[in-house]
Amino acid sequence: MDFSFSEEQTLLQNSVQRFIQNDYTFEQRQKLLKSDEGFSRENWASFAELGWLGLPFSEEAGGFGGGPIETMILMEEFGKGLVVEPYLSTVLLAGKLIEQGGNAAQIESLLAEIIAGESLGAFAFVEPQARFNLANITTRAEKGINGFVVNGFKGVVLGGPSADFFIVPARTAGDQSDTDGISLFVIKADAEGLSRRDYPTIDGLRASELTLEDILVTDSDLIGGEGKGYKLIEQVIDSAIIAVGAEAAGAMEVLYKTTVEYCKTREQFGQPIGKFQVLQHRMVDMFVEHEQTKSLVYMAAMRLDEDYGELARKAISGLKVQVGKGGRFVGQSAIQLHGGMGMTDELNVGHYFKRLTTIDTLFGNVDYHLRKYSQVA
Repeated sequence: MDFSFSEEQTLLQNSVQRFIQNDYTFEQRQKLLKSDEGFSRENWASFAELGWLGLPFSEEAGGFGGGPIETMILMEEFGKGLVVEPYLSTVLLAGKLIEQGGNAAQIESLLAEIIAGESLGAFAFVEPQARFNLANITTRAEKGINGFVVNGFKGVVLGGPSADFFIVPARTAGDQSDTDGISLFVIKADAEGLSRRDYPTIDGLRASELTLEDILVTDSDLIGGEGKGYKLIEQVIDSAIIAVGAEAAGAMEVLYKTTVEYCKTREQFGQPIGKFQVLQHRMVDMFVEHEQTKSLVYMAAMRLDEDYGELARKAISGLKVQVGKGGRFVGQSAIQLHGGMGMTDELNVGHYFKRLTTIDTLFGNVDYHLRKYSQVA
């Protein structure tokens, strides 16, 4: 099987690599994390100019027609640079939901603004009791005369502090864990009845908790049909799993290469510690975990590119399991081999491990996806 990239894909990879190398050093990233928003609006504008914000959307929707492979390429390079801009929350979650389920007006306004870099969105799908079950929703939208009235709570809304709008799943029918009866609504960040608590996450990014009290939405704010949102949510989340899997593969590559270089120079007992066989074995194991993760990212992306069926869903859950296990091993090994330095904020190793730890819990942890993998025929 030919795994080589096309000319256009290679150009994309090279452009992202140049941006990370020239404009996204670790020191610059740390300065961004300390800023008010936690990322750079200038970088976001550059993403728009380079076409990255429109990359995963179809040409009919105003994008550049990229698919899972192109998204994988971009996110792997983002993982190497620990990019903090809200690409996942705005483009790959909110944007893809609008593209795949939005009406013409939403695509022409909200999605066009995302692609142009003029608007940021966030997908508020997490609830405390759900335990990664996308159908477990207690937020309700009651049908009224002029539309729906939404009440509920959402936690860990990635990119929430800077979002201009939220896409909120709410139950319009059925019991708490039914897959039917879930509807998706666009709610503006300044909507009356919406309160927000912002906080930093362990990897230095920003998230929010949303409380929704008697928020009025209209039929035009619906994404997809009423009560038909679950399949759309499932597909977009599965696509996002491949994206963060690619990001994890990029982070793991930096960690094992950084560790190898450090072990060549750090001396103990009169020689570099990289000459000790037991540490050589550990570094080889780190390399193997990275390669296994990258291989599963490729397989899952190609499966999804062909067809979103059982084989794709199984490959995606298998990838998520490997990302969790492999990321933990590579991160812990890198910190251990760096010794006390690996625990400091001044060294990038710990920051990569924090991002891998966050990715492990995004969209379902190892135990959840092991169960899901076994249930797919």
